[in-house]
Amino acid sequence: MSHPVSSSAHSAQPAHATGALLLCRAPVDDVRPAAHLLRERMLLAPAGDGWSVLVPEGKPWLAQGSAYEPVDRVLAGWATALAVGASWPVLALWWDQDHAGYTLAAGFRRTVGYEWLADGTPVGEDEAMRTFAARLALDPVHDMERLEELAGPDTDTDARARLVGLVALLHRAGLELPPGLTPGESADRLREVARSGVGAEAVEWSGWRDALRAELDVMDHSPFGSWVRGPKARLVGAVQLGLGVPLLVWGLRRSAAGWAVAGGLLVTQGALGLTYDRMRARG
Repeated sequence: MSHPVSSSAHSAQPAHATGALLLCRAPVDDVRPAAHLLRERMLLAPAGDGWSVLVPEGKPWLAQGSAYEPVDRVLAGWATALAVGASWPVLALWWDQDHAGYTLAAGFRRTVGYEWLADGTPVGEDEAMRTFAARLALDPVHDMERLEELAGPDTDTDARARLVGLVALLHRAGLELPPGLTPGESADRLREVARSGVGAEAVEWSGWRDALRAELDVMDHSPFGSWVRGPKARLVGAVQLGLGVPLLVWGLRRSAAGWAVAGGLLVTQGALGLTYDRMRARG
C-alpha cells in the first residue's frame, strides 16, 4: 500500500494534541449565515475551489463534569447542525490522544463516519467509506482505491497521518486547506494559523435579530429555497419541529452540547419557516 504520510512525520506534534476542523463544500458566503447559528466562536476561511473551513476558537470538549463531551461527539453535532438546512455537505475532522476520524453530514441523511485508533488501526466500516465517496461525488475507481488503502491495515501510518492522507485525497475534489491547518495540530495552533490566514474572518453569535436574518438567508439558499411559502413550507417547518424538539430534549438531558445545538437549530428553522410563511402570506 502507498503511505500518504508516515507516522514519523508527526513526531514533532504534541503527544496529547486535540483538535478539529469543519470542512464545508460551499463558498464562504454560503457558509457564513449557517455558521452564525451554531452560537460558537469560529474562524471562517476559504479552502479551495468551492470549499470553506471553520476552525473552532473554543474547546468545549475540554469541559469537565456533567458538561464533558468528547471531541468526536461535539463535532458530529456541529456538522449535523450546519448541514441539516443546507444544500452542501459538511465534513468534520477530529483527533485526540486516543483516536482520530471524520464525520460526514449531508442534509437530513444519516451521518457517516470512520475512526482510527491512535496507532492507525482502522475501527470503522467499509460501507462508511463507500458512502463518503458517493456523497462527495469522488471518483468511484481511483479515489475509492485510495479510501480503501486508508481503511486498510498499515503498521507504519498512524491515525493522524490517515487524516492527512484523507485531506490529500480531497485535493482532487478542489479542497486546499490554508497552510498550517493540518490534522494533528493542537486546537491552539490551528486557531493561531487561521487568524493569520488570508481571507479569514471571525463568526460568532450576535443575537436573535441577526439570527433571523441569517436563517432566512440560509432558507433561501437551501434545498427548500423554493418552499418558503404555502403548503410545502408549512410541511417542512412541521417536520423540522418534529425532529428538532426531541433531539434538543435528548441533547439537554444528556448534556450533549453538539446534539443539543443540532436540535435547537432544527427547532429554530422550523419555527422561522412557519413564521416566514405567515409573513409572506400577509404581505
